[in-house]
Parts: sequence; C-alpha cells; structure tokens
Amino acid sequence: MENTFKTIDEYILMFPMDVQGKLLELRKAIHTPISDLEEYIGYQMPAFKYWGKPLVYFAGYKKHIGFYPGAEGIKSFEKDFKERNYKFSKGAVQFPINEKLPIDLIIRIVTFRALAIEQKKS
Repeated sequence: MENTFKTIDEYILMFPMDVQGKLLELRKAIHTPISDLEEYIGYQMPAFKYWGKPLVYFAGYKKHIGFYPGAEGIKSFEKDFKERNYKFSKGAVQFPINEKLPIDLIIRIVTFRALAIEQKKS
C-alpha cells in the first residue's frame, strides 16, 4: 500500500498522538536555527530544503524516529551519538521513541548542514 500524503502535516497525522508530539517537536527544532526552510516530502518522508538543497529528512517508526542529515551530518556528530548511545549509520541516526528528543543536538546538526550548504554555494 502506497502512502499518498503530500505535506508534512498529513505525514504526522498518520501516527499515534504521542508520536505526533515528538514529530512536531522535531519539526520545530529543525526550523529553530533557520526560519526560511522549504518543507516537502522526499523519499516518502518529511524533508527540508535550504537554498534549494536538501538539508535534512526525518521519519517516524514504531520504536524510534529516524533523522537523516546525510553522511557529513552523521560523521561530524558521531561522538555525540556514541555518548548518548544512539544507533546510527552512514546517513542516519535513531532517536528512541521513549526518550526525550535531543533538541540541542538536532539544532547543532541542522546549523552545521546549513553552513555546509552555504559554503558549497560560495
């Protein structure tokens, strides 16, 4: 069965209320350091563009929220993920659904990604 959501709001509404709250909190954190982000659905996930370039994605799952800042975003914050015991791979990190979201870390990652995009365009 293919999902037909077209907006991040529609995506978030697919989840139970407690998960919706976390997804909304994550969305707000992504917007915190950069107000002029473009929201869209990419790869069937909520996604954000900055200066026309993909910035980050996220997705809800049964036991975690996947956050996708790309390989650079993961590599640069690997130490933080290890310290907090988060599962991560080359391009993604998992925030357990039953734990508080690391808002400070999310904001740092989003800021890092935005600066990387700005530097590539300069």
